[in-house]
Amino acid sequence: MPVVDVDPDELRQLTGHTDTDDETFKNDLFGLGLEFEGETDDGDLQFEFAPDRLDRLSVEGVARSLRYHYGDDRGVYVPDTNDAEWTIEVDESVPDERPYVTGAVVRGVDLDEAALDSLIQLQEKLHATMGRGRAKGAIGIHDLAMVKGAPLKEGAERSITYRGVDPDGDTFVPLDANDELSPAAVLEEHDTGRKYADLVREYDRYPAIYDELGLFSFPPVINGKRTEVTTGSRELFVELTGTDQWTIDKMCTIVCYALSARGATIEEVEVEYADGAAYPAEYGPELLRPNLEIDEKSVSHDRIETLLGVEFEPEDVVDCFERSGLDATYTLDEDVVYDVEIPPYRVDVLHPLDLVDDVGRAYGFGNLEPRYPDIGTVGRRHERTRLEDAVRTSLVGLGFEDLLNFHMTSGVENYDRMNVEAGTDVLGGGEPVSITEPYSEEYTQLRTWALPSLLLLLEGNTHNAYPQDVSEIGFVAERDETENTNVAEARHVAGAVARRDASYEAAKGRLQSVCDDFRADLSTPPTDHPSFIDGRVAEVVVDGDSVGVVGELHPAVLVEHDLEVPVAAFEFDLDALR
Repeated sequence: MPVVDVDPDELRQLTGHTDTDDETFKNDLFGLGLEFEGETDDGDLQFEFAPDRLDRLSVEGVARSLRYHYGDDRGVYVPDTNDAEWTIEVDESVPDERPYVTGAVVRGVDLDEAALDSLIQLQEKLHATMGRGRAKGAIGIHDLAMVKGAPLKEGAERSITYRGVDPDGDTFVPLDANDELSPAAVLEEHDTGRKYADLVREYDRYPAIYDELGLFSFPPVINGKRTEVTTGSRELFVELTGTDQWTIDKMCTIVCYALSARGATIEEVEVEYADGAAYPAEYGPELLRPNLEIDEKSVSHDRIETLLGVEFEPEDVVDCFERSGLDATYTLDEDVVYDVEIPPYRVDVLHPLDLVDDVGRAYGFGNLEPRYPDIGTVGRRHERTRLEDAVRTSLVGLGFEDLLNFHMTSGVENYDRMNVEAGTDVLGGGEPVSITEPYSEEYTQLRTWALPSLLLLLEGNTHNAYPQDVSEIGFVAERDETENTNVAEARHVAGAVARRDASYEAAKGRLQSVCDDFRADLSTPPTDHPSFIDGRVAEVVVDGDSVGVVGELHPAVLVEHDLEVPVAAFEFDLDALR
């Protein structure tokens, strides 16, 4: 979950509530979904929040939410923009892997140390979230006074160019350096270049941004020193490049709103894609940015009352919308329906349920009165849960430490590091249920088996004493076209024994004990599995059905996870013990 550092004095200044103490802010922000995590050495407050509200990645965004919460601001706010004086020209030489660009000019900004720190934090937090580690979108912020725009034809007065450059081509002085380097040299010799080298290393040509003096930005890696932003900067040029126009447009909008909150004026920028350059089909080859268009969605009064369990007057719902930074009107038909306007910085409002959530937060979830549901049944534990608890008790009794791991993982962890190929018949080799647009490269799919999760934990605990016996009963899934959802879901039981004398017999003995506790007939015929040592691995057959695997993990898997002791393990389908 994202964590943002907030200077409490800045928060008081930006909200206008100069007499509010830190504890009040903490309580009020908790009601908005921001949980206090502690303080930095400098006295900043740290808040963790759900990654959908990316407009709160800076003190300016947090202050905006509080002003709405306190009723100081109401409804949709869109900053005024000046007409464009600058153009970003996109050359056809731009790498196909990173074709899109957007931007804005910001004038009259007052950057003291606190404001500059907040801007840098916002930039890096957006990189880590929406930008997917700069892979999907990256932000460059420059001192406009140091950018020399080329003369342009009638229209905008100045232009810069987004184009491709040969790796060993033009040179520039990157940030935190004193010597001119080519883009390829930056990737080899500069700390930041080495950190982000994998994003562009395989490109034939690298992305670059030029003004009349030459190259001044090497996205998504590093800016040039010539245009470095300092506390003396009063006008800024914000440019973003990436693989998706919508994403970089929204990132740009969030930055513009943050700077506008400090009194800056936003100026439009024209983006012109040249003939032969790949442009975003949904927008066309000529864009005017930043994109501050208001979105609209509808939700019914009945749906709001049903989900929140509160009876509202329509005027009260409109009030809640306005105190959430939205605008709403309603029509009276068979049911009241609200047409809601959504400001451009709200990237999280994708569905009517998101609107209901806003109403609930404005009303106050703490004000909801608990009541018994109007149904005629009595709750009790599901049979599957009862079985899980019984198996978990058995495993703990055998000396295992019970774990609860993430259901999401990556193909590298699920397959590559376990020597398993996707689409094979072995346990864990099923086709993955992939996330279409993952927020992180670490979580791109649902896991197809649980054993990789246990290995990750053992890998992170090599500094602790052995033996380490760990187990988990957890969710797994793989693609299956025979299911009506195209996904086969299951609960697996997995256990691993990590110790100097770990062996097949150690894992098989514990597996046998679990099966005996549930009067299940176990047999273990020999089999092959790429994660295990040949001749030291067997199929788990319970009551005649093949349900898993048991054996000693292959040395290559142990080396991949930096484990220096043998590991024996088993995994099988929980339903086999029913």
